[in-house]
Amino acid sequence: MVTDRYGNPLHACTPETAGHLGRAVEALLHFRPEVERAVDDALRSGPAVPLAQCFAAYLGMLGTEPAEAVTARRRFDRYAAGVDVTSLPARERMHLAAAAAWLAGDLRRAGGLLEELSLAYPRDALALAVGHQLDFFTGDAVRLRDRIGGALSAWDRAEPHRGLVLGMYAFGLEESGHYRLAEEAGLAAVEQNPRDVWAIHAVVHTYEMQGRVAEGIGYLDARRDHWTRDNYLDVHNWWHYALYALEAGDTDTALRVYDASLHHDDSSGLAMELLDAAALLWRIRLAGGEPTARWQALADAWAARADPPFYAFNDVHAVMSYVGAGRFEEAARLVSDRRRWLERPAADTLTHTVTNRRMTAEIGLPACEALLAHGRGEHAAVVDLLWPLRRRFHEFGGSYAQRDALQRTLLDSAIASGRHEQARALVSERIGLRPDSSYTWSARARLADGLGDAALAATARDRAREAATAAAEALRAR
Repeated sequence: MVTDRYGNPLHACTPETAGHLGRAVEALLHFRPEVERAVDDALRSGPAVPLAQCFAAYLGMLGTEPAEAVTARRRFDRYAAGVDVTSLPARERMHLAAAAAWLAGDLRRAGGLLEELSLAYPRDALALAVGHQLDFFTGDAVRLRDRIGGALSAWDRAEPHRGLVLGMYAFGLEESGHYRLAEEAGLAAVEQNPRDVWAIHAVVHTYEMQGRVAEGIGYLDARRDHWTRDNYLDVHNWWHYALYALEAGDTDTALRVYDASLHHDDSSGLAMELLDAAALLWRIRLAGGEPTARWQALADAWAARADPPFYAFNDVHAVMSYVGAGRFEEAARLVSDRRRWLERPAADTLTHTVTNRRMTAEIGLPACEALLAHGRGEHAAVVDLLWPLRRRFHEFGGSYAQRDALQRTLLDSAIASGRHEQARALVSERIGLRPDSSYTWSARARLADGLGDAALAATARDRAREAATAAAEALRAR
């Protein structure tokens, strides 16, 4: 029986196909584009190998690209139609069930099946990595942490890929609020594998969530050779760098990062990259900047996609782009389209979006409506829409850092609409979590202005300048 590098048996697999699958797992764990070629090679050499088909299905869903999902679903359905699933080993059966659930749009069921698989096969790196991403897409921070934590003890410290598993654990720890443990795990993972871009990303998140901006800038600068090329995460990590620049009060540097890495004429147009671009420009907009030409180009990129209902998190960032560009009619059309889709019976939609229906109905659609209201200056409406959801934003996926765009939108509108009690509570929450954030102290100054407290406003602006100066020194030291 052929096995993978972790000792798991590979059903109906030749040594050649096993080698391709091993390359694919290695590339997936490092977020390297060569994963696509390796999976294609596995399918060509072993079209009847269940794990090769499941890997291809997972790969078709990981990018949240509707067209890729359709292609993956068709390929998987053709394969599944000729397979007697009952004759397969348990591990293969569970992978097939998880892939089928995800292709049918049931992300939570797919994640649950992979978690069950990991109980029996904790050294199945593919199940751990894909399940980890499903937890991220569904915003399940506890499972993001515990799926990996529950398997970690099965990985010997001498195993070279244990560090990559530890990097996943670091991100789960960070998203569930264990920042010290997350930092320790992430640093240890990067020490074992300097090109573990997901672990680097986890460490960067811990600094972001604590307002440790200067440390975050220094950490990314010291490792540029390891995260800025040949991986799917380079754009996203540049986004984090740009966020640090904004905290330093350096919008020019943030926009240089945007132009060089986030969105430009040669950008791929993939949703994962477009949403980072939108999230950065939106923060600049909330701070009073209006990078108009960039907004127009970004809105054009979203419009060219013409996505069907697929992932509400992407829809929110598309609306963000339309509103930022002043294209309110396009934003309103997307909102109306999603509302009509929700009004149709689920069985009649002809789309495989079980989880996304709930995400859209409960979080995505009201968030889109709030963004459109913000663009129109209807700040009381923004507060009415977002305040009841502010502790539920995680339910439509993404990270706390990504979803902070909505939290900032709520705070901006609470101040602008004179909802001072709600604004005070929001500012107080942020100061407690990030006492060294220049953004937070600037928001407190704006609130104090609204309350007519000039002394408090001046003190808050001094704190904002101090925080920005410390971060700016780290940028200058690059």
